[in-house]
Amino acid sequence: MPRHFHPIRLEIFKSLFHSVAEEMGAGLRRSAFSPNITERRDYSCAVFDAQRNVLAMGDHMPVHLGSMPASVIAATNAFNLQPGDAVLLNDPYAGGTHLPDLTLVMPVFPAQTKRGKPLFYVANRAHHADIGGAQAGSMGLSREIFQEGLRIPPVKILEQGRVNRDVLNMLLANVRTPKEREGDLTAQIAACRIGERRLQSMLTKYGWKELSHYAQELLNYSEAMMRTVIRSLPNGTYRAEDFLDNDGITETPLRIAAKIEIGGDRAVVDFTGSSPECAGSVNAVRAIAESAVFYVFRCLLNDQIPATSGLMRPFKVITPEGTIVNARPPRAVAGGNVETSQRIVDALLKALSKAVPQKIPAASQGTMNNVTFGGTDTRPGRGDKPFAYYETIAGGMGARPDRDGVSAIHTHMTNSLNTPIEVLEHTLPIRMRQYSVRKNSGGKGKFRGGDGIIREFEMLTEMEVGQLSDRRKRGPYGLAGGSPGKPGRNAVKSGPHMQQILAKGHARLKKGNILRIESPGGGGWGKPKKR
Repeated sequence: MPRHFHPIRLEIFKSLFHSVAEEMGAGLRRSAFSPNITERRDYSCAVFDAQRNVLAMGDHMPVHLGSMPASVIAATNAFNLQPGDAVLLNDPYAGGTHLPDLTLVMPVFPAQTKRGKPLFYVANRAHHADIGGAQAGSMGLSREIFQEGLRIPPVKILEQGRVNRDVLNMLLANVRTPKEREGDLTAQIAACRIGERRLQSMLTKYGWKELSHYAQELLNYSEAMMRTVIRSLPNGTYRAEDFLDNDGITETPLRIAAKIEIGGDRAVVDFTGSSPECAGSVNAVRAIAESAVFYVFRCLLNDQIPATSGLMRPFKVITPEGTIVNARPPRAVAGGNVETSQRIVDALLKALSKAVPQKIPAASQGTMNNVTFGGTDTRPGRGDKPFAYYETIAGGMGARPDRDGVSAIHTHMTNSLNTPIEVLEHTLPIRMRQYSVRKNSGGKGKFRGGDGIIREFEMLTEMEVGQLSDRRKRGPYGLAGGSPGKPGRNAVKSGPHMQQILAKGHARLKKGNILRIESPGGGGWGKPKKR
């Protein structure tokens, strides 16, 4: 270890890099246009070194952050980036996750530098409420990726500091809400510039030699801490499986098979045996599976350990090509990012519960309950403007080995919030009829699973509504004798009649119709106490 290494200095640089990602996120949230970003916070920001290793992540969306390195690699492989450049992409088969997630990657050079090699990269990813495609919101049930929206390979959105209007105009011509999309994308550009300035300031203050040295030490430190955690697990092979209800096209359950081999300070995570890629849109690309592994094992660490690429060095992840965890083009993938990612986490946690049962919670709701709305706002004074809206809905957290699960909360691969009723009703021709805790939906046990929620949307105009949800046939599993949580339920009320509808699909709802979402409760933990 170099003589000038000091633990306090390491802690300082960890905080500095993390603060860059957090400041980027704050700037993005405050300057974006759509409620999906400003209110629900469906975005993520990160800092990378010159070798494209993650140095810091904001406390944002786990499913974004674990998969973002693939986007940075794709962007930097496509271009020899120079000062003032930035790359935009969303192609799931070229570093992305699903099409609504637009990722921006910007190189960072010392201030006033005209050419050379980047010293760092900053990146952010934001879920846009529409990116074109067959259905408003771009998150509907599809059979191929071409139906899901505009697919963007790595392209330069900034060149020498100037916006590439040809790229921007092409994008805006293919979406339903171009002004909102332009506002959100501009906010992403501004967030990257915030990160660029902050890193340039750090280079000026500390110098490249010290900054790069401690950046590498952060990677090494994270790796060492992860190896310590793996070493604390009993050596052995731990297997589990869990299932998605279906792909929305057929009723066949889809298997996620997880095998974790622990040997010393290394682990092999193998998804061999998972279902083949499917006809519907719940296929996941490899980056999603890697992101789930990153998230699950990071949960075993102390919160203060920096979330860097070093955490993944002790792992080998096997995702057989052509399966639901490593789909090939042109498979539809909108739900892989939001639904399959959750089920991968559930399968991994179930496997780990066999190794360290006193550390692993029962299954949480296991779905993001994706809902999209789109149409024309016919309310007085709204000018019949088109709208597109997307949100995920909270549910129950699984009970933990030492306490109950939390009710009405987003869990695991989503870290977003709800859209406040006041904002939703102001922005959209929708009235919220009910928003409440779904009592007694959590599983029973020594500790109870958290309850889901009930959310009822009344349509104030005719609109297209899409749903992409799961855990409607099987409730989230309990552990150590705890019972499963209640499955979710989707229904539409038309007049006096309430009719259950499919969890994956879309429909044209009329003015006055009410969409009711009942989200799953979490599983219970431990056998119930005898009275």
